[in-house]
Amino acid sequence: MQVLKDPLGWWCAMERPFARLPRWGGIALLFGLIAALTWAAATASAPPPPRVTDETQEAVDQNGHRKHGDIALYHRIVERVDAGESYYTAATDEHRAANYPTIPFVTVRLPTLYWVHKLVGDKGLQILCWLILLATVLAWERKLSDRINLAERTFAAICLFMSATTVFTPHVLMMHDIPAGMLLSLAMGLYNRRVWWPALLAAAAAIFIREIAVPFVLLWLAFAVTERRWREAGAITTLLVIFAVVMVLHAQAVEAVRLASDKASPGWSGMLGLDWVLQSLSRLTALLFLPPAWSAPLALLPFFGWLGLGGRTGAFAVLFFAGMGLAMALFARVENFYWVMLVLPVYAAGLALVPRALFETLTAIRIGSSKP
Repeated sequence: MQVLKDPLGWWCAMERPFARLPRWGGIALLFGLIAALTWAAATASAPPPPRVTDETQEAVDQNGHRKHGDIALYHRIVERVDAGESYYTAATDEHRAANYPTIPFVTVRLPTLYWVHKLVGDKGLQILCWLILLATVLAWERKLSDRINLAERTFAAICLFMSATTVFTPHVLMMHDIPAGMLLSLAMGLYNRRVWWPALLAAAAAIFIREIAVPFVLLWLAFAVTERRWREAGAITTLLVIFAVVMVLHAQAVEAVRLASDKASPGWSGMLGLDWVLQSLSRLTALLFLPPAWSAPLALLPFFGWLGLGGRTGAFAVLFFAGMGLAMALFARVENFYWVMLVLPVYAAGLALVPRALFETLTAIRIGSSKP
């Protein structure tokens, strides 16, 4: 059977998979969805992770900026880099002052975002993020134009905007995961088989801002190899080689200014579970304003929508979101809640795909599928 020989190719070739389910498959899927939503609501009473505005309320400087937390750290580094100081000296000094680790080297962010900020400033960075968001909405509008109707696409655009509310608060845009996630969302929307290089440029920008975005590119490489798209696979491989070289240079630069007394990271083995991932999604989007018992199930629903889309787009989205969610559940610590921004805002657009997916599931239960 094709599904056994090439499961990825089988899934990518299948549009609207829920419409093809036999009656028993539709019943199983519906009960699975109900069980998952019930579990999400039941576990939502656990203590929430910190919010994206992670700085404490304890102290404020003369400019009204918080003195503690990740965002405050990044802005102190920005001020020193903007003043002409070496990024690596400024970054490691500020890490020490805030009792942050510099070991291993990945605890010190790549300098890309700081250099961009030095060129364009706070307002310029916000404008860039607005343009990326607008391009993302337009890219997905075009990408889904032959898959869903206008009402669904309008709802998807609203979901994209509502899950990118960080563009309204420019001081948080120095959280590297935010612009990196926006660029990954843009890359997914831009991709097509004929002209794929704009998507590759967006993905490249994302990984050079936040290195943990690289699984997106690795997944893309797996798709390109599986589909025997060798030029595309070659370009992706070249990007990964360049990225590896940059990371080696970054490691050497951090090592050159590291002190023997520098703090080491406790590692990444939080084992916080998938419920914590849903809580993080809830508190970094407009779902923040809903009670946890509502927001957690709603944070899960977009995955069901993407699963029901099918085709290559749906398959890639599902694998990327599932992989990032699993990685967070297993490895992230509580203070790494912001990793979830790497799937936003595009993950939230899956909410617009839920009604059709649910309708097709109920139709399969009612009459079964006549398709092979």
